[in-house]
Amino acid sequence: MKKIKKLLVANRGEIALRVLRSAKEMGIQTVAIFSEADRNALHVRYADEAVCVGPPASKDSYLRGDKILEICRELGVDAIHPGYGFLSENAEFARQVTEAGLIFVGPSPEAMNIMGDKLSAKQAVKAYDIPLVPGTDEAISDVHEARRIAAEVGFPILIKASAGGGGKGMRIVNSDAEFEEQMQLAINEAVSAFGNGAVFIEKFVTGPRHIEIQVLGDEHGNIVHLFERECSIQRRHQKVIEEAPSAVLTPELRAEMGRCAVDVARACNYAGAGTVEFLLDDKHNFYFLEMNTRLQVEHPVTEQITGLDLVKEQIRVAEGQPLPFRQEDLTITGHSLELRVYAEDPQNNFLPDIGTLTTYVRPQGPGVRVDDGFEQGMDIPIYYDPMIAKLVVHGATREEAIARMLCAIAEYQITGIETTLAFGTYVLQHPAFVSGNFDTNFIRDHFPADALQSAAPDEATAEVAAVLAAMLLTEKKPGATAATSETAAATGSAWKRNRLGVR
Repeated sequence: MKKIKKLLVANRGEIALRVLRSAKEMGIQTVAIFSEADRNALHVRYADEAVCVGPPASKDSYLRGDKILEICRELGVDAIHPGYGFLSENAEFARQVTEAGLIFVGPSPEAMNIMGDKLSAKQAVKAYDIPLVPGTDEAISDVHEARRIAAEVGFPILIKASAGGGGKGMRIVNSDAEFEEQMQLAINEAVSAFGNGAVFIEKFVTGPRHIEIQVLGDEHGNIVHLFERECSIQRRHQKVIEEAPSAVLTPELRAEMGRCAVDVARACNYAGAGTVEFLLDDKHNFYFLEMNTRLQVEHPVTEQITGLDLVKEQIRVAEGQPLPFRQEDLTITGHSLELRVYAEDPQNNFLPDIGTLTTYVRPQGPGVRVDDGFEQGMDIPIYYDPMIAKLVVHGATREEAIARMLCAIAEYQITGIETTLAFGTYVLQHPAFVSGNFDTNFIRDHFPADALQSAAPDEATAEVAAVLAAMLLTEKKPGATAATSETAAATGSAWKRNRLGVR
């Protein structure tokens, strides 16, 4: 085993700050990197040392693996944590890190390569009898052959980029007539986004839920799962609200999906924290989608229900330590929700709304956690993802967690930009979400363009939270959900009040 004494975090914003905190608690010296746009960022001030890595654009700063390794040599760094995004799933960078004699806090380059390509991932898990969505097992470029396969699978189908993620290079095709055009668009987008035009075909699962399983493995062959996260509230195939556990998984289904997730990790000799993603259809059949070989944005909800610090576990595994627990030692305690607070306008197709945080006051209280990298007066840079913060709550039950999140959203004061806070309120009070009867089409089916325009700005924000909390925590009665929604609509939207600066 090799003890990590000095850790560089090759990232920015809230995840950089979050990793730095855990490292400091472990007595590890910390180094931050920053672009010229992030010179005054919180993670820069928090680290023991900080070095500018280049201009604002990611390709000239946070993606400069050569520059990052140079900084490590100059400062005597012995390990790198990549966070998520940027270089976190770059197998070549991970290889360069280990070849330089440093510890990469993440899986091996070999595991990244296998799971980083959706087709090779499918091939790897076949021996473990993992359920797969019907479709092709290999990349396909011949339009006529692809059309024939699509007809066999049955429309609607998905054309997906093999090297893709985040919804890029993905096209839904509803009929043979539109197939050729959509396939070419998928190939073009895959080339543009990933430099790889390989695509494959899958049956499009209508009304799916997005369920992912957190796994954790060490270098001694021990692998466990840390239960599931429900990630079905999405826009542009990217998550906005996550929760753990899911409202629909039975103990038996949870155990079966967990077993499959562990087998997926075994298929690539996985060590570290990773996430296995599944689709769950309306009959509760599940299908393997992909494995993300890094820490996920939504990892806090898993931490809340398990009591584990996943970053510390990542660091211990990277040092060569065995996992200190077995599967039977792990239990679910309570319920957790996460809202990604984006600088986006939900009423304008969730387009980014860049500006200055004129007012920025975080919510507080028991069971409330805010992972962020901003403070009042700071600007939201145009160069990076528009996420401001992750608002996380934990409660004894799902009902209590929903009520706590509604109160936290109401307390969260942000002016100067549009945010997804009001969208969070809308979702959490919607009958479909409260009942647990929703899927990845929630925005399409339940979020009309004018959903947030019925605000009454002169009402006090606290009244909304108080009414909603009281009703959600009261024993459910016929019509209670509808009444909750009606009350909230009558009282007004926290979003409108935040925009007007009303406290």
